[in-house]
Amino acid sequence: MIQLGVNIDHVATVRNARYPGQPDPMNSGAEPDPVRAAHEAELGGADSITVHLREDRRHIMDRDVRLLRNLVRVKLNLEMAATDEMVEIATQIKPHTAMLVPEGRQEVTTEGGLDIVGQRDRLKDVVAKLKDAGLIVSAFIDPEDAQVDAAFEVGFDVCEVHTGPYAKAFHQSGGDLRQQALVEAIEHVRRAGERISSHGMRFNAGHALNYHNVNHIASLKGIDELHIGHSIVARAVFVGLRGAVAEMKRLMTLSSQ
Repeated sequence: MIQLGVNIDHVATVRNARYPGQPDPMNSGAEPDPVRAAHEAELGGADSITVHLREDRRHIMDRDVRLLRNLVRVKLNLEMAATDEMVEIATQIKPHTAMLVPEGRQEVTTEGGLDIVGQRDRLKDVVAKLKDAGLIVSAFIDPEDAQVDAAFEVGFDVCEVHTGPYAKAFHQSGGDLRQQALVEAIEHVRRAGERISSHGMRFNAGHALNYHNVNHIASLKGIDELHIGHSIVARAVFVGLRGAVAEMKRLMTLSSQ
């Protein structure tokens, strides 16, 4: 059955908007607490919790990751840049999965996949260190054959396909499958997934998926898990996080049957 990983970064974004620049905002009674958000997501049916500990700590803090590792009852997926600092943190905290993503200080959110082809040697060393610590290691990549093949060569266990271009095509076409751009965007993800699976890696997908566009990706053969954050947190403003997660899980499950 397809699984749902819920990214709770933007719960921390709301918290930090009121309590900015504090290494431990909870000393000030800050809310909302992403740790409590993880509990609500679990009760709504989340199969994993994702957080991205960025270099600039713009949302998730070190304190959050430590507590989440101890308290979540499902998988914890730590998104991280392939830096020495983050490798050290990951090998100490030991999330279930370490997911390597590109990171730019000026970006609002992660834009584009990790260039594995262009940094094979560096990433091979990082992946080896993370796997030696007992972690499952994932790569966030664009749906390109060369990147999939490089991910396999470097030693990744999982590839998460970047669905941002698909989401853009869906929005521009209004979800009309008679529009060639949308059909091609779905096909790019599907083909990447087949190639990932043929290498024996897990096929995940994520980025810009929402309640309107998730069905075409959730229905792809061989897909293991979708990672969704912003749309779920946005929906939670109106219906609560537990209900927002349950709603997304129902849509995904129906689409995958």
